[in-house]
Amino acid sequence: MKWVRFLCRLSLALSVSLVGCEGPPDPFAGTRELVAEALADGVASISLAVARDGEVIWEEGFGWANREKEIAASENTAYSLASITKPMTATALMILVERELVDLDRPINEYLGEAGLQSPLGHLEEATVRRVASHTSGLPLHYQFFYADEEFLPPSREETIRRYGKLLTLPGELYNYSNLGYGILDHLIARVSGKSYPDFMRDEVYSPLGLTHTSINPPQIAEDLVAVRYSSEGNPLPFYDFDHAGGSAAYSSAHDLIRFALFHMNGASAEQTAILSDATRSTMKQPEQGRSYALGWSQGTVPGQPGTTGHSGGMGGVSTLMTLVPERNIALVVLSNSSSRYPSRIQQMLVHELLPGDFPLPAAPGQDSSEPAQFVPTQELLGEWSGEVETYQGNRSLDLRVEPFGRVQVRFQGSEWIGLNDVEFEDGFMRGQFPADIGTEDSSRRPHNLRLYLKLRGDRLNGACTSMSLPAEKIGNALSHWVELEKK
Repeated sequence: MKWVRFLCRLSLALSVSLVGCEGPPDPFAGTRELVAEALADGVASISLAVARDGEVIWEEGFGWANREKEIAASENTAYSLASITKPMTATALMILVERELVDLDRPINEYLGEAGLQSPLGHLEEATVRRVASHTSGLPLHYQFFYADEEFLPPSREETIRRYGKLLTLPGELYNYSNLGYGILDHLIARVSGKSYPDFMRDEVYSPLGLTHTSINPPQIAEDLVAVRYSSEGNPLPFYDFDHAGGSAAYSSAHDLIRFALFHMNGASAEQTAILSDATRSTMKQPEQGRSYALGWSQGTVPGQPGTTGHSGGMGGVSTLMTLVPERNIALVVLSNSSSRYPSRIQQMLVHELLPGDFPLPAAPGQDSSEPAQFVPTQELLGEWSGEVETYQGNRSLDLRVEPFGRVQVRFQGSEWIGLNDVEFEDGFMRGQFPADIGTEDSSRRPHNLRLYLKLRGDRLNGACTSMSLPAEKIGNALSHWVELEKK
């Protein structure tokens, strides 16, 4: 019977309207064809939902939520959302703001107790709650995964902040997407509310909005309703957790998530409690001038369409999209338990089918044969630089040598000089990467390279040295450390 149900769903995905058939043509025929293509190409499942003028007009699941147990996906299947967790966490934060328990423009350290952020560059008081939520506080790139079949467990949030809670650029200096910031926000929510982060999300966000298949991590959802995450090779991934739950740990169904999106676009429905005011919901979507990210919401989530807002999510076995088109009162959700570009293509197809005259399908991308621009050093960069990388397990020496014709070499921990690869210099920031082991317990769990992202500040280069795990079936970590080099 399970196979029969699956074949029926696949047949429905494949079906398109035929000339001469009774009834109106299927307005989503192109989407169904694309879903069928995704399933045939190895994507485990797709669940989607579409709303127009405040009403859900289509919600459905296709493929396998769990291939091994032959559990078909449906609109009620709960998927790992990855970064779509962020607008949910921001919603919880704004509940505390409305209750006057948190001030967005106060330094976030006022809410963190002894485990506060640090800033080698100073100006720590400018790292406000608002800047952390909008990825402009100076916190760096960060993600760290902990798999159920491995011995490593996530540290306490206080310990994560002690190890990695350093501002590696000045507050407000640039936008730098940081999962760590949202891990710190989930810690703030727990400290201020007196509830655990998962409990606060359940009691103050999910339950009032009627989201019964939504949870922080899946224990509050029946096992047969949770989609297994599959690797790019099609293998089931062991369950994994994070040290930044507020940025990545939510699960939700297409049925629930479209209703979360509708609440943020139109306010509470008759079945929901208005957990935020209209003014607050509007504020959450207003980015700073020149930015594209506000408080948990990103602008221009449909390529080339600045009037759209929403969020995407991607990590091992996860590809998710939530999109709002406020001017046309349209919302849509696409969820998958495989890593692929199909959810993005399906999103664009859905918007095109809903608004064909205003949202033409983008042309298929051509192959980019252009060569990367050759690095040409400025006079200020030329010469030899020397300093240290700070880690929670001690400092590491680092030397950098920039030669006139663009060759850049590094020497890490007194080793031989080697080339710095993929070097760029733009807007005062120098980038590059090289093979080395930073030698900390966290980073050394997986093979990695070191990536530099350094700001030129007079006779100093400083910023981030990030240990980036090499590509593997299990997604690895990106852990950033303060580095400062002085010109000799």
